[in-house]
Amino acid sequence: MAETLTLTDNAAKRVAAIAARQAKPAILRLSVEGGGCSGFQYKFDLAEAPEGDDSVSVTDGVKLVVDPVSFDLVAGSTVDFVESLGGAAFRVENPQAAAGCGCGSSFGI
Repeated sequence: MAETLTLTDNAAKRVAAIAARQAKPAILRLSVEGGGCSGFQYKFDLAEAPEGDDSVSVTDGVKLVVDPVSFDLVAGSTVDFVESLGGAAFRVENPQAAAGCGCGSSFGI
C-alpha cells in the first residue's frame, strides 16, 4: 500500500476557517522547496483546485494536496495545526526527516 498523507482534524478546521474568510475552496497545498536551515523547507498555500498529478488526502471535506516531487519527501507525514505561547502554525510530522530545525519549518533527509 502506498504511503499517504494525513491532515488532522484540528488542521482541517483551521484550513476551512481560513478558506471561508478568503472565499476560497478548502484546499491546502503542501510543497517542499530547497532552503531553510536544514536543507528543505515546507510551504503552505491555499489552492483553487488539485492538479492532475497531485496526491490528495481528505479530512472532514478539506483537501490536502501535494505535487509528486514534494510527495516523495513527505510521504507518510501528518500535517497538524498547533497553537502555543510561541504562536500558531501548521506543523509537519515527517517520518523521513533525519534532521530538523527548532522552528519546525525546515528539515533534512
